[in-house]
Amino acid sequence: MRDASGSKNGAAGIEPSASLNPRSSAVVFAYHNVGVRCLSVLLAHDVDVRLVLTHKDNPAENIWFDSVAGLANLHGIEVITPDNPNDPAVVEKIRALQPDFFFSFYYREMLKAPLLAIPKNGALNMHGSLLPKYRGRVPVNWAIIQGERETGATLHYMTEKPDNGDIVAQTAVPILPNDTALEVFQKVTVAAEMALDSVLPALLAGNAPRMKQDLRQGAYFGGRRPEDGVIDWQKPARDIHNLVRAVAPPYPGATTRLMGRHMRILQTLLEAGDAEGKPAFYVKGGRAYAVCGQGLLRIVRFELDGREISAAEFASLYGTQKFEFNR
Repeated sequence: MRDASGSKNGAAGIEPSASLNPRSSAVVFAYHNVGVRCLSVLLAHDVDVRLVLTHKDNPAENIWFDSVAGLANLHGIEVITPDNPNDPAVVEKIRALQPDFFFSFYYREMLKAPLLAIPKNGALNMHGSLLPKYRGRVPVNWAIIQGERETGATLHYMTEKPDNGDIVAQTAVPILPNDTALEVFQKVTVAAEMALDSVLPALLAGNAPRMKQDLRQGAYFGGRRPEDGVIDWQKPARDIHNLVRAVAPPYPGATTRLMGRHMRILQTLLEAGDAEGKPAFYVKGGRAYAVCGQGLLRIVRFELDGREISAAEFASLYGTQKFEFNR
């Protein structure tokens, strides 16, 4: 670079841009597809990612998503997988890196005050809902269960309380009436990427917006367990349909018992009209149906004792009479 006289700046002729505009540095806490895509955004914006903390894959969990560790290794970034990121030794390791920012992308552990105090320019988290709605765990699944028609991704500053810091960016996506959790999660992943990519230049420059959350406009939701997917057939058909699609594979699925056997409901559609009688399962015209507490569901896909069978196969084996569900 030359000054007004045409000579190079600096006694040794060294370009000063690196010192005038140093790269922003970050430590990243990340997991899952959102972690992969958002880490990719940081790298695309030339953020100096000095360390990535992620989780060891649990062999008991269905690992259907991409690997943050794999992406970091590809780019030569150090990766650690501590059981507790708040362990004093981990905190000191991170402190020595003197990062400008922390970024948390679907990382499953809460960061405590000693960690949050380290980054010079703040710690930010990407949450999979339109905050302040659905603070807490598994926000995509909860939004579907509650019958929402919209969700999204929100980048916000972290505090010791989950998902209650100032909002920096937010991108919405639709939830269609038959969308499964996987389909909505894929949309939320793109929303997270878009939100981060759009605001990151301003964030790195120190002039990104900050909007305080009105926590009265949302609520906190806890984690879900496989047993939370047991169907209560006394509920309206729409509520059961929302549960089925919220926990459909690759999640554990909605379950019930029929003829004393384990049954997993994989896909449903709402049917018009009323249904009479107690909650029951039956096949008619080559299609399977369930009578609910209010309304009727078409059972598009289902399993019995871990094996998926068709409505026609069920009818050939057991007939077309109504079978009441067991609790």
